[in-house]
Amino acid sequence: MMMVPALLSAALLLLLPGTLTEQSESISIDVVVENSLLGTAPVTFSTRVVYRGILLGALKRLMDSNANFKFTYTEDPNYGPYLESVNGVAGSNKDRTYWELLVRTPYGKIIRPDVGIGCYIPGANEQIILKFTKW
Repeated sequence: MMMVPALLSAALLLLLPGTLTEQSESISIDVVVENSLLGTAPVTFSTRVVYRGILLGALKRLMDSNANFKFTYTEDPNYGPYLESVNGVAGSNKDRTYWELLVRTPYGKIIRPDVGIGCYIPGANEQIILKFTKW
């Protein structure tokens, strides 16, 4: 008798991944590219991210839809993906430069997420700030 509930539970788990990937709801976010070292004006791009989707997916979607936005990332085996370059500008250990991930909430507060582009889940109407700076 215990076998039937276990089989039903297993069947439900098999259906769950398809249900999540079919989620068509998405939210709008802005991606602001800022180079604090050159003092140039920030450039803002608009894109969408699927509900509860990660920032990396939104950045890839933006790059595929807008020729003016390009980025590269490196996959670290311990910490996951991290931003390497944006629009041809790459961080450098020699120059002590990197791309910092910041988020401006809809209420105007700027936060530094404790996760990177591979784990951060953007919220509606957030501004994702990719800031080139020194450490």
